[in-house]
Amino acid sequence: MNIVNRYAKIVCWCFLILFLSISGIAFHSFAKEAKGQIIEKGEETSENDKAYEVTGPLTITVILERVYLDGEVSEEIKEETIWSMEDFWAQYEGWQLIDQDEEQVVFQQRIEDISPLLKANGYFGITEDGTFSIFNGKPETENVIQSFFQIDVDKLESRQHEELIRGIPVKSKDKYVEVMEVFKPFSITQ
Repeated sequence: MNIVNRYAKIVCWCFLILFLSISGIAFHSFAKEAKGQIIEKGEETSENDKAYEVTGPLTITVILERVYLDGEVSEEIKEETIWSMEDFWAQYEGWQLIDQDEEQVVFQQRIEDISPLLKANGYFGITEDGTFSIFNGKPETENVIQSFFQIDVDKLESRQHEELIRGIPVKSKDKYVEVMEVFKPFSITQ
């Protein structure tokens, strides 16, 4: 029995030492990242090449541009503290990098939908000169968001012309596409 107990104690001590060694390595790696001593993955550095070495957490401005089907671009600007470059790039995996320097990063994403502005307050209509446009509010406000093409008003049915004068609300992507398709054949080609 005594030999078995002694053998069991030796095995336990070996596992404990192994566990502490592995934990120490993992803790050292974590502490190194936490201190911000991060080196860009895949980059080689030397004493003279400090361009890719971060000596502390990096705080940058992140600009997120969303480009909608209707051409509207929204921007979200935020400050971020980067502890791990790998985590940072993973966070914006679905975004396209547009610009980057030491102080800011600009990402862009194409959204297959119309902008929130159009959904909330967008109306199709025509301007006084017959330009098919989208307005912020009803066409009588004359607040044009985007112009598309000239319409041959003489070819429109009277109800279509009246609808464009009153304004056709744009509430969804489907409505946007439908109205564009209805009025495209009335465009004046130049």
